[in-house]
Amino acid sequence: MSLTPPTPNPARQPSLFSTEAADPALADLAGLLAGPGEVVRMGGTARISVVVDAAWRVHVLVAELGARGVPASWEPTGDGRHRVRTAYSTTLAPLARAWLRGAAKRPPARFHLDGRRLRLWAAAAGTAEPAGFRLRLGPDDEPCWPPVRAALAAVGLPAAFVEPGEGGPAYRIGGRRVNRLAELVGERPPAAPATEWPGPHA
Repeated sequence: MSLTPPTPNPARQPSLFSTEAADPALADLAGLLAGPGEVVRMGGTARISVVVDAAWRVHVLVAELGARGVPASWEPTGDGRHRVRTAYSTTLAPLARAWLRGAAKRPPARFHLDGRRLRLWAAAAGTAEPAGFRLRLGPDDEPCWPPVRAALAAVGLPAAFVEPGEGGPAYRIGGRRVNRLAELVGERPPAAPATEWPGPHA
């Protein structure tokens, strides 16, 4: 894969909620769970995994997880996609306890989104399109969708729901609000195609 470094934008100032506002943390992995990511427990440990549709996403996620002290591996799924997953770790157990009700994934009561969490969600399941930028959801996570939508609105990203039959389930950030999303998620990772990362919208 050819890795082209992004062009820096010196005029852009970091927002309170942007990815530059704080150091990477394990709590950021909630961004994967807001989308199609899954978490499972085993004893006092937990593992997070997410299926992605492109090799560049594997590169970005493995690097992002590594920056948070979480080694990750990947494997092909057999249908042209790739599964990125962490090892079982005690450090992920608190995230699992917060998100799991039995075996069902649910956002915790005070769930919120910020730039670092959105960056992981965009890397795993974000797609640029003419109408804006689409963030894919877990197809079996319907009870999660309303609180995730509320969390998007709380950071200035009111979103339209994309039906499963129309390329969803997903939330679409429309028009100039993509500028706000781009501000939050930060500079494009080197492995990500420019056409697949949030950018300024006229």
